[in-house]
Amino acid sequence: MSTDFSPVDLATARERLRELIKDLAVVRGKVTLASGIEADYYVDLRRVTLHHEASRYVGQVMLGLLDEAGIAFDAAGGLTMGADPVGNAIMRTAGDQGRAVDTFVVRKAQKSYGMGRQVEGPSVVGRNVVVVEDTSTTGGSALTAVEALQKAGANVVAVAVIVDRRTGAKERIEETAGVPCLYAYSKDELGLD
Repeated sequence: MSTDFSPVDLATARERLRELIKDLAVVRGKVTLASGIEADYYVDLRRVTLHHEASRYVGQVMLGLLDEAGIAFDAAGGLTMGADPVGNAIMRTAGDQGRAVDTFVVRKAQKSYGMGRQVEGPSVVGRNVVVVEDTSTTGGSALTAVEALQKAGANVVAVAVIVDRRTGAKERIEETAGVPCLYAYSKDELGLD
C-alpha cells in the first residue's frame, strides 16, 4: 500500500486528522471509561496516534496548536501510554521543521529499581515542557504527569490534548495545575453528543 506523505498546510492536516479520528477512533456503544464514567461512545485515539498516516497529522496539528497559542517549550510527553505516541509525533514534526523538541515518558509511579525515575528520557530539569494526552475525561492522567514533572524539576507550561470530551477536564487541569489546557478538537467537532 502506497500513501502520499507530501507536506500539507495546517488547515488540510487538521481536516484530514478530524476525518481519520471519526473513521478510525470513534466507537459507538456503552463503555466505561478509565475514569469510571459511563459513556455512549469511546474515542480510541490509539487507533489514530499509532496509525501510519494519522500520526503525521497528529504531530502537525498538535505542534500547530501549541505554536498558535504562543507556547514555547523544549519537550512534550505525558503519562504512559496514551501520551507516548502524541509526544513522539510532535518531536518528529518539530524535527522535520528543524526544531529541537524532545519527548519524555511519565510512569504512573516512580521505579523502585535502577535509576528510580518516574520521568524517562532526556532530562527535564529546568526545561519548559508540555504535557500531552490523546483525550481526557477528568484530567487525572494529565495532572499525575504535571505533578511528576514538577517533582523532576520541569517547568510545565501547558497541557494539550487531541480531543476534549467536554466533561470538565480542561477546567480542572487549568484550576489545579495553573497552566492553559489546549485541545485540537471538541467532541462537537467530531459529531459526538
